[in-house]
Amino acid sequence: MSTEDLKRVVRQHIDLTWNKGRLALAEQLQSKDFLYKSSFLGQTLDSAGYAGMVQEIREAMPDLEVVVEECIAEGHKVFTWSTLIGSIQKPALGYPPSDRVLSISAMAFWTLNSLGE
Repeated sequence: MSTEDLKRVVRQHIDLTWNKGRLALAEQLQSKDFLYKSSFLGQTLDSAGYAGMVQEIREAMPDLEVVVEECIAEGHKVFTWSTLIGSIQKPALGYPPSDRVLSISAMAFWTLNSLGE
C-alpha cells in the first residue's frame, strides 16, 4: 500500500470509531494483533479495550467530533495529531460534566502491516 493509502485507512478508522461509533465495522480494518496507544491514555489497549474506551467516551460526550489535524506516513507507520471536541455530559477522561465545550489534543502512532491492517 502507498503512504496515501495508509493515511486513508487510518483516517477512515478514526472516522468510523470516534465520529460515527461504528466499532464493529472499524474492527474489520484492524489486525488480530491490534494495540492502541495514545498520548491522552496512559496504557495500551487491545481491540476490545479500545472499543470499550471509545464507547465510554462517546457516551460521555454525545456531541463528540474528532478532527484529524495532521496525518503523516512513512513506510508502514502513520502519525496522527487529532483534536477531540465536545461537551462532557458524564465524567470522562478525568473531567466532570459540563456544558462547556472541551478540546483535547491527542497524538497516536499507527503501525500497519502490508495488508493495511
